[in-house]
Parts: sequence; C-alpha cells; structure tokens
Amino acid sequence: MNYEELTQTMRRLALEAGDTIMQIYNADDFEVRSKSDDSPVTVADEAADALISAGLRATFPDIALITEEQADTHDLDVRDFLIVDPLDGTKEFINRRGDFTVNIALVENGVPTRGVVYAPAKGRLFYTDANGQSVEESGAFDKTTAGATTPIHVSNPDLDALMVVASKSHRDQATDDYINRYSVKDSKSAGSSLKFCLVATGEADFYPRLGRTMEWDTAAGHAVLNGAGGRVLRLEDLQPLTYGKPGFGNPFFVASAPGVDLVPV
Repeated sequence: MNYEELTQTMRRLALEAGDTIMQIYNADDFEVRSKSDDSPVTVADEAADALISAGLRATFPDIALITEEQADTHDLDVRDFLIVDPLDGTKEFINRRGDFTVNIALVENGVPTRGVVYAPAKGRLFYTDANGQSVEESGAFDKTTAGATTPIHVSNPDLDALMVVASKSHRDQATDDYINRYSVKDSKSAGSSLKFCLVATGEADFYPRLGRTMEWDTAAGHAVLNGAGGRVLRLEDLQPLTYGKPGFGNPFFVASAPGVDLVPV
C-alpha cells in the first residue's frame, strides 16, 4: 500500500464529500427516508457515498470496499479493506446540529491503520498521515494541498478527575451507569465519530459505547485514535476491537487513553 497516496486520496475525497453534504445541509429542505433497519438516510448520504466510492475504486481497484450505503458490500468476508461511512450522524444532520462526519478508513488484518474524519459543519479535519501519526489540519482545507497540521495525542488522565464524552443521540441509563463506575470530573456530549477524535486530541479521556454500532461507524475514528496513542477495547473482556467481523457489527466498546484504568461490563 502506498500510504502517501492513500492519505492524499482519503483527505481529498472527504473534503469533496463534505462540500456536497454542506450544499444539501444549507438548503431549505431535503428528503429523509427510512432504510430497512428504520435508520434514516438522506440524499446527502447517497451523494457523498457515490463520490467517495467512485474515487476509492478508481485509485485502489484491487482493495475491497465496504460502505454503509451499499448493502451488497456487507456480505464480504475480508480482513483487508477500505470502509466508508459517508455521513455518520445522519440524525445530527437532519436536526441541523452540526455533529456529523465523513469517515474513510483502511483496515489491515482486522486493524484500522489509516483513517480520516471530517466534520464539515464544525470545520475540523483529523487524519492519519503516511507514517500513521494522527494530526488535525487547520486552514482553508485546499483539496490538493494540505495545510498546517498539528500532531495529536491522547491525554495523560487524572484518574480522580476523568473527562468522559458520550453519544448525543444514543445516551441511555446503561451508559450513565457505566460512567458512574469512574471518578468523573465532567462529561461532554458529541455526535458521530467526533467522540473518538475528542479522545485522540486529549479533550476527553474515554468514550464508552453500550449500544449497537457498525464497523463503518467506528473504523475511521478508531484509526485516528490509534494514531494518537489511544485504544478501542471490547467492553465484555477489554480485548482489542477487531474488524472484518461477519455482518460488520460491533459489540459494546470503550475508546480511551491508555492511562485510564478500565473496567469491563
């Protein structure tokens, strides 16, 4: 794999998809439909998916591609693949809350090794560079030339005063009960894969998810967190969350800085 080409391609496609999404987001109205699992989908999801999928297949035709919006990719049995959630946080998008992201990742031998997370409404762009170090880019986000980047790294947490980030749309009593097992100083809520990025930058120490997610929801954020020195573990046994599982569904998990003394469910 040419990681330099991969980084440039994923970054460019995420920015182009973000432009497409924001054009629809800023329109007076847009259609919302329900998929077979009753989750919402919009024309923005589909337009972004078409753009990203075409770009990845053109540049990396020999690598399997898994994407949320193409059900025929969900039956593949693979350990090395590209995986896309073109608009993570569709509910945030529909409610115009801004916490939605474009997500593209590379999984190698079941591990997310490279990824990009772009939050176009927030103006935040996170990705792994060619060496696997995670960075946040600032500036105008030119499509062809990267702007100034800052390496990001997880926190050195104070175990008596932890900062937790939890889902904005999916927080429930089970999540609160789990959080209450820690000495938490404060908590914040965020939508979509931004929660991984807040742990990756040290803005939060850990993020528990006691609810259903799919691999396309988590892979890019997981890659960014890995590249910032963090980890994502299954809550049942605190072993690493792996990818390429049948059906691409995830168990409950927790994303954290290594310094957090985690407890299983």
